Amino acid sequence: VTAETLAAAKNSPHLEILRKKGIEVLLLADRVDEWALSFFTEFEGKQLQSVAKGDLDLGKLADEDEKKAQEKEAGEHKDLIERIKKALGEKVKDVRVTHRLTESPVCLAADAHDMGMHFGRLLKAAGQKVPGSKPILEVNPQHPLVQRLGSETDDARFGDWSHVLFDQALLAEGAQLEDPAGFVKRLNQLILAVNP
Repeated sequence: VTAETLAAAKNSPHLEILRKKGIEVLLLADRVDEWALSFFTEFEGKQLQSVAKGDLDLGKLADEDEKKAQEKEAGEHKDLIERIKKALGEKVKDVRVTHRLTESPVCLAADAHDMGMHFGRLLKAAGQKVPGSKPILEVNPQHPLVQRLGSETDDARFGDWSHVLFDQALLAEGAQLEDPAGFVKRLNQLILAVNP
């Protein structure tokens, strides 16, 4: 996992399932790490893979029952996923049920062949042209916020919740929000609606 700081890497939501299963992960916080790993793809015969890109494949660590349960869960929440995708529109490449998260409501992942979001931010800060790619929002349907979102019948509030969760995922990635004032306004309105 790559991040701006070691603390951000340690606390990345992408590590939740890996931590639960006892899988060791390289924490990379140096500016050149992600670039260097584009050339250095294996170590002692083991493939290096970003935990924030593509589908997380736990291989032998995920048994058949676990895989079937994940597929069932994705099917059960198909309508919610479609509603979120519609609410976020062009902000995301896709929305899907996650198998990475155990504690967080959402996280962002890059497509398997897209540039990592951290590296894209570094290139942009250096004045380089960054190929346009949109993140994939992964949703944890077991989280109370996502369950609350699923029961929301008001389309405007559903859209606001979806955007707040997307912005939270951006912040957890270390990104800056395009519209911080809009995020604060939405969040305040939602808090007031819950606790009048």
